[in-house]
Amino acid sequence: MKEPVFAMVTRVLAVLLLIPAWLKSPGNARRLACGWALSLRFPAEDLAGLTGGTLAAFTAARTEAFWRHRTLLGVTSGHRDAADQLRLFLDETERGEKRVLPPKDSAHVRGTALDVRPREGAQWLEDHGARFALYRIYDNEWWHFEYRPGAAPPARLPHPGWQAEVTR
Repeated sequence: MKEPVFAMVTRVLAVLLLIPAWLKSPGNARRLACGWALSLRFPAEDLAGLTGGTLAAFTAARTEAFWRHRTLLGVTSGHRDAADQLRLFLDETERGEKRVLPPKDSAHVRGTALDVRPREGAQWLEDHGARFALYRIYDNEWWHFEYRPGAAPPARLPHPGWQAEVTR
């Protein structure tokens, strides 16, 4: 029950922030107000370390999701350094899970992957993300999206590391 209330408060706050956002940057008021409101809704979100293309694509996608479709889109994890990725990989491997790649293969380490929330936001991104070159990559991870600009959408894989298993 808390999520709908938080979403409504975030939307109201964004509308109130439109005026100061317009004063700061008239052409970017909606993007700024959306970003400010979502930074209050998701205070632990960290977009640092994402590539310029990834950040621009995600910012454009979340702004459209917010204003056009009234959907909140936040990030639980973006860029990770190689040491953090290795720790996560070893923890998952020890538990027998298949949700984390080693640092050399991780789009998080390259700054082109985003783990998004809430689930409604991830569904919106799955439905509309191709316009921003943001794609859900794995069947077993509804939250994981990668920035993949190019001509053709990437094929979805069953889980991280799947191609490595196939080529062994």
